[in-house]
Parts: sequence; C-alpha cells; structure tokens
Amino acid sequence: MASPLPKWIMQRYSILWNTFHDKEFDHDAAFNLLNNEKTVSIAISKLRKNGWLEIKLDENDARRRLYKLKSPEQAVKEIGEKNE
Repeated sequence: MASPLPKWIMQRYSILWNTFHDKEFDHDAAFNLLNNEKTVSIAISKLRKNGWLEIKLDENDARRRLYKLKSPEQAVKEIGEKNE
C-alpha cells in the first residue's frame, strides 16, 4: 500500500518514472540516471518503504536486485484507498 512521499523523493521518482516507466532496472542504472547522487540508495529504500517500488532478485545473480516502479496512478489510488 503506497503512502505519500517527501518532495525530494518524489523528484527522484519522477526522473526514474520518466525513464523506466514500468520496466525493471537495477541500482547502477538508477545511480547513473540520477547523476551519481550519493542519495540513490536512500531514495530507493524510501520508495520501497512507502510502497512506490517493488524489488525482486535477479534470476541469474541472486546478489543483484531488480527494481520496478509502481505507476503514479496506482500509487495515488492506493493512497486514496488507505485514507478511506
């Protein structure tokens, strides 16, 4: 269930969503897209904890995590359902 995001996390979500949409990506791709920001790991963690990001292990390398963003529509819908 998604919950509202702080502004700085929402800005990073927006950048990630505009590039990946509902495609899977890894930490390196996010790191490169966000201009090598040191806060990428924190942003990914906050997105996961707030329900805006799903994580699964790579089938070929169990050490590698793959991320997939929820659509903005789905996240907002979940926030609305949570507040009913």
